[in-house]
Amino acid sequence: MSNRKPIIAGNWKMFKTVSEAVSFFSEIKGKAEVDGVESVICAPFTTLPALVEAAKGTSIAIGAQNVHFEDNGAFTGEISGVMLKDLGVKYVIIGHSERRAYFAESDEIVNKKVHASFKNGLLPIVCVGEKLEEREAGQTKDVCKVQTEAAFQGVSAAQAAEVVIAYEPIWAIGTGKSSTSEDAQDVIGYIRGVVAGLYDQATADAVRIQYGGSVKPNNVAEYMGQTDIDGALVGGASLEPASYIALVEGAK
Repeated sequence: MSNRKPIIAGNWKMFKTVSEAVSFFSEIKGKAEVDGVESVICAPFTTLPALVEAAKGTSIAIGAQNVHFEDNGAFTGEISGVMLKDLGVKYVIIGHSERRAYFAESDEIVNKKVHASFKNGLLPIVCVGEKLEEREAGQTKDVCKVQTEAAFQGVSAAQAAEVVIAYEPIWAIGTGKSSTSEDAQDVIGYIRGVVAGLYDQATADAVRIQYGGSVKPNNVAEYMGQTDIDGALVGGASLEPASYIALVEGAK
């Protein structure tokens, strides 16, 4: 059994107003705080100040869903690591497949954002994963290797140990389809090996790797039972308080 602390991160995507976010938090407070599990909510930028305030005195961490790689400048509509750190945010999701697919984020941009996060004292949750056609062509591991190696370019071993990697097969996100726990374990174990190759076994053993893709309260324990799966990055099932609480409890 590893000494890596399980981490359940809810990714709200583009859902919830400020009042809805505050109402949600009041319902999970105390209930989604489970010994030995780290609970994280990654919410839209507009809700972050209110959530950080609501989370004071709790063990629940707040994360952003994106960050720009420059600290400031003429980047209309973007939010920097400096701004997020100032708010009191702990985590930031980087390279989610939706960002890669709809907003043309490349491996190089993902890497720049990882560096920007560390520069500003934020912890990156780096997403990697294959498309359906890549999976069917037997390229799952190759894709994950390329994305992982690119994300960690120029990142020190000490920083790497702090990164959370989220393996999200793109075909399983929001589709109701999910990778079997054995399949997920196979790929996540492989990704851990990639990290070991970049650094060393101790660093690879420290990195927490989540599974993401149609994780629900009724299947989270199955994933968590696998040797290398350290948590879940959860979309839809993190939007309801009862469901989110059940996910955290299922990660024990």
